[in-house]
Amino acid sequence: MANESPKPLDPKKSVDAYQAKRGEIRVIEVPPMQYLMVDGAGDPNVVAAFSEAVSALFPVAYTLKFASRRELGIDTVVMPLEGLWHAPDMATFTSRRDKSTWLWTLMIMVPDHVTPEMFADAVDAVQKKSEKKKESLPALASLRLETLDEGLCVQTLHVGAFDDEGPVLADLHDRFIPERGLQMRARHHEIYLSDRRRVEPAKLRTILRQPVAAVS
Repeated sequence: MANESPKPLDPKKSVDAYQAKRGEIRVIEVPPMQYLMVDGAGDPNVVAAFSEAVSALFPVAYTLKFASRRELGIDTVVMPLEGLWHAPDMATFTSRRDKSTWLWTLMIMVPDHVTPEMFADAVDAVQKKSEKKKESLPALASLRLETLDEGLCVQTLHVGAFDDEGPVLADLHDRFIPERGLQMRARHHEIYLSDRRRVEPAKLRTILRQPVAAVS
């Protein structure tokens, strides 16, 4: 059909780091990528900071998408929510699942052409829009643009509820990684390919990633 607009670029389809299959664990090299980030702590099902972070991330991501299309002629999809997770005792991820101790960074990947100036303008635009609507976005003040270089990682796809990740992570941490002469480093990384508001828990698709290094 004539004059059709080209489809937005979708890194989920072109970047290998966003590819994963259920039941398959891969060792991959993840390239440096930049993200919108917000830090927080506590059970994501309970603490207000978690939903506040999500409420700040997506408006800025969409504002950047539209600015990129308007100013640079580059249109990309808004990427899914991601999270970096850590706890003083990492067993809370695989067995006890004590979410109250979890520390997290919520993120959305943005393309390399997004500059610090574009980011600052987007945050300012979202802030002004929220003030006009008399909406509160407390996490907006702590939102940042940062490059994450994870390098060597192992990852797999989990299909199901978040609370059912434990056995998959235990297999990843306790069998696969040691068997290949690797050790864990940096923070556990999750990529939420499904929208939890629209997909039933049993069908949620989540990439589980763990940065690793060779045992010295």
